[in-house]
Amino acid sequence: MTDPARHVQLGKLTRREFRTRMQSGELRACIIPLGAVEQHLEHLAMEHDWRSVMLVAERVAERLAPRVIVASGVMAGVSEHHMRHPGTLSLRPGTFLAVVGDLIDSMVRAGFRHVLVLNGHGGNIAPCQGVWDQLQRLAGVNVQFLSYWDTLTERDARELLRGGHRLPTDLPGHAQEFETSTALAAFPENVRTEMWTDQPDQKPSLATAAAGTEFLHRIVDRVSAYLQEMMEGKRVAPTPEYFP
Repeated sequence: MTDPARHVQLGKLTRREFRTRMQSGELRACIIPLGAVEQHLEHLAMEHDWRSVMLVAERVAERLAPRVIVASGVMAGVSEHHMRHPGTLSLRPGTFLAVVGDLIDSMVRAGFRHVLVLNGHGGNIAPCQGVWDQLQRLAGVNVQFLSYWDTLTERDARELLRGGHRLPTDLPGHAQEFETSTALAAFPENVRTEMWTDQPDQKPSLATAAAGTEFLHRIVDRVSAYLQEMMEGKRVAPTPEYFP
């Protein structure tokens, strides 16, 4: 039976279990996932971005166990560009960034010196990039932002995508072959294959679970290596200097 004190999700721990792991030095880094709940064409469940980034975060934490914990992140993101499709959840950039900043601060105050903000939604990138130097100054620790698909390359796209291999049009794309493949591999119940023929965009029908499995394998390998380098001091985000 798995020891409940070894959960990779912070929220599954009691305060004593978390405190003991931190005070012993066992926990070295945390991952804060950022996602979205938004339209993903006719065939893919709206939770895809959130569920996929959580999947990657948990698998990375399991790979690097027991040194890494996954903190509760932000399920909804900046998705104003999808709001004409009812059901999409969107946060104003200021609201979103305030929450991200507070989550980073919470983990820094808990004692973490290495914080990876792992992103799973394209609309979150520009807001974070616009203020990241400020968040780094406020945190004062090795805090880094990474969209999980940024670990993939043009070669990965050529090898695994059947419908095209341009970055970023086809990888990550939006509800296209890549995202549909990862969903088929990890949570097939979120893919309505019967809807593929009911939408003008037919590229998602090229997706396969086999390609999704391989994509996820490579992503987890590379995000794990990225975070390992953070913990080893080989990948450090320097705190931006203040202007004189």
